[in-house]
Amino acid sequence: MKIKKPTLSFWQILNMNVGFFGIQYSFGLQQSAVTPIYDFLGASPDQIPILHLAGPVTGLLVQPIIGALSDKTWSPKFGRRKPYFLIGAILCSLTLFAFPFSSSLWMAAGLLWILDVGNNTAMEPYRALIADNLEEKQQPLGFQMQSFFTGLGQVLANLSLFIFPLIFIGTTGSLPTWVYASFFLGAVCSIATILWSIKKTKEIPPTKEELIKLKEKRSVLEPLIEIFSAIKDMPKVMWQLALVYLFQWYALFCYWQNSSKSVALSVWKATPDNKELYSEAVSWTGLVNGWYNVVTFLVAFALVGFAKKYSPKKVHAFCLIIAAIGFLAFPHIENKNLLFFAITGFGIGWASMMGIPYLMVVSDIPKERYGVYMGIINMMIVIPMIIQTVSFGYILKNFLGNDPRNAITFAGVLLVLSAIFTLFIKSKNQVKQ
Repeated sequence: MKIKKPTLSFWQILNMNVGFFGIQYSFGLQQSAVTPIYDFLGASPDQIPILHLAGPVTGLLVQPIIGALSDKTWSPKFGRRKPYFLIGAILCSLTLFAFPFSSSLWMAAGLLWILDVGNNTAMEPYRALIADNLEEKQQPLGFQMQSFFTGLGQVLANLSLFIFPLIFIGTTGSLPTWVYASFFLGAVCSIATILWSIKKTKEIPPTKEELIKLKEKRSVLEPLIEIFSAIKDMPKVMWQLALVYLFQWYALFCYWQNSSKSVALSVWKATPDNKELYSEAVSWTGLVNGWYNVVTFLVAFALVGFAKKYSPKKVHAFCLIIAAIGFLAFPHIENKNLLFFAITGFGIGWASMMGIPYLMVVSDIPKERYGVYMGIINMMIVIPMIIQTVSFGYILKNFLGNDPRNAITFAGVLLVLSAIFTLFIKSKNQVKQ
């Protein structure tokens, strides 16, 4: 028996997604603050990609397993997805609190692994929650609400990198004092916003038939069996999306790892060896990255209307081209204020990346497998990142002159390829393709 989903108000959908803000604040710190921390602790440019291996590997392992487990979970008191939000948020908050106390490069790298496990545990069920709780006509708003909170969370994370160095001056232990303030605030945001969403959101209970299936005795290996089974049965549209994601997410990792050093070279003519000037560049890059996330939450809801009118794939392809143009211009800009114009394109692209691709595939996914397939979509994100972390150090050193500005240009080219492949996606989505 199919359960009719209730129509939720705008504020109910917003409350459901508030926890996404805390998760994305943490991701914002990872994107903009972790590489400078590695730099401060003595990492060389070609070491940076491999030091970021934690994110994609934990995403690859954790998200599909959490998705499969949450599909098979139901508690009358705690629900299906919410227990995983809470566990992930607690782990994330504890690690964010510990991160600034890193006294060595490998301590910071180890804590990043734990942080990413927490983030991925909390984030994966959020995609499935939208598909669980919202009827089809409200799903675009639900996914783009996550895009909105992605922008807002990462804006504040990046603003902290600009504002806190002005307030918290000097060094504490091995790192600048502002690192402590930024990460402590992230720890509070992570747990507080998840608790808000858990309190304000009710999950739809399973039918009697679904409950009987959930109570069946299962093997401890069932999550892995379910993942491989789902991959075998995966709709064609998801394979097409995987090709888009290969180029898209490889490109983004190139940008996040190299943006601060690119700005330091193009604007300040400085490298991480000059800690004073490089700290200025890191702070300004935080402001620039904050701006692209402002753009993200400003345009996120507008993209819903465009997707309905012109089709998700056309909107996504257009947004990727706009982002690519910004990346291609970014490393050639010597006036720090003009960086905001270049990164605006990425803000538009980032708004699309956080929500629109899910509209291309959600109607092709069976509802009883929402969790595992959302986890598999994340595998499509993290596999390109893994490829990037193990390959890009060699590419940067041997083909791009170990110059972070060339890394940003390379990312722009990859986004163009991603846009081209987006136009070949075919889905049975109800939205006109």
